[in-house]
Amino acid sequence: MTEITRTDQALELRSGGTTLTLDRSGGKAVMQRKFLFVKMKPAEMKLDDIADVKLDIGVDRASGVEVCSTMLVSRDGAAFALPAADKADAERSAAAMREFLHQH
Repeated sequence: MTEITRTDQALELRSGGTTLTLDRSGGKAVMQRKFLFVKMKPAEMKLDDIADVKLDIGVDRASGVEVCSTMLVSRDGAAFALPAADKADAERSAAAMREFLHQH
């Protein structure tokens, strides 16, 4: 389940080892991932460059399990994927991001 923390200036979403922070004062989105116990280099995207928030829903061919994530898509096609526990979790994360970014 994704943990969502919101203030007037920031939205933080944590899912597993991935943290996505949308920061109005800094004007950027920062994705930080952990692999095992190692923090990977953070990726950044300007908030002004975000074109859309989408759901990515697929099925794992080996197990047949539905795999869901919430995607932040930039104007140039780059994307950040925040993993979700299930479709409802991905929809809740997407709704929080859209509200914060004033997208409907």
